[in-house]
Amino acid sequence: MYATQALTHVVPLAAELDKNKVTPGVLGFLVFAALAVGVWQLMKSMNRHMGRVNFEEAPEPGAAVAAENGASGATAEK
Repeated sequence: MYATQALTHVVPLAAELDKNKVTPGVLGFLVFAALAVGVWQLMKSMNRHMGRVNFEEAPEPGAAVAAENGASGATAEK
């Protein structure tokens, strides 16, 4: 069944609702629940992918040279 056909079946039911009492209803809950499940699945997938990452931070090439020069220079000056 297409979405437009489903909506044509729902529209007559909307006329029965009280105009002063508007709630999201079952459809609103289903949309919210679907979004929540989607976010949960995305977070689960992200955690799985982040667990596979093998990241070792390498020192910057210039930082090692500067540290060696700084250490040897400090002892030479004293």
